[in-house]
Amino acid sequence: SPLLAVCFAASCGIPGVALLTLGVNPLTGALGAFNIFLYTCCYTPLKRMSIANTWVGAVVGAIPPVMGWTAATGSLDAGALLLGGILYSWQFPHFNALSWGLREDYSRGGYCMMSVTHPGLCRRVALRHCLALIGLSTVAPVLDVTTWTFPVISLPVNLYISYLGFRFYRDADRSSSRKLFFCSLWHLPMLLLVMFTCKKSVLEKEDKGDLLGESHGRAMEIRLP
Repeated sequence: SPLLAVCFAASCGIPGVALLTLGVNPLTGALGAFNIFLYTCCYTPLKRMSIANTWVGAVVGAIPPVMGWTAATGSLDAGALLLGGILYSWQFPHFNALSWGLREDYSRGGYCMMSVTHPGLCRRVALRHCLALIGLSTVAPVLDVTTWTFPVISLPVNLYISYLGFRFYRDADRSSSRKLFFCSLWHLPMLLLVMFTCKKSVLEKEDKGDLLGESHGRAMEIRLP
């Protein structure tokens, strides 16, 4: 029953947010509470109202890795936003390709999905975010999250999913959508594994910070009489 569902959800959600807040840090707990609100009060009702639900749902899917970053660092910095951005963009080729083969079911169920009401937009958005993954991977070393080897090593997998995204955009059939969807299943773990192996070490960042501090100190000494 709806009452049982609400009680079960509350019995999971309230202690979960409390544990994150008290056992990890308040920022991670706040993100968890916000994501529960966003999923239940915005994303779910929007499914029957507007295709905007897909964009809201992508935010919901992007927040958990951000929470992982804030849990480890206690701060919402560039690395957290980069991880969230990668998950945000990845979800569009993943879900849009999946929804393409379920158009009849969504239509019968009364759900407003791009694949049903705006099929051309569905394909364009999937391709657009495939290409965005290349840009986000290139930004990683600029933000000092990874080394410059990451955008180079990740380029083949990002180009491949972009190629399948183009095929889906051009052909718009079940075969191209299935290939894009199944590619998305291995693309994300591979991309994150490469990102992990190419991450900047804490020692490197500390050394860089020390060098910058020393340079600033020398500059101050030169200015002082």
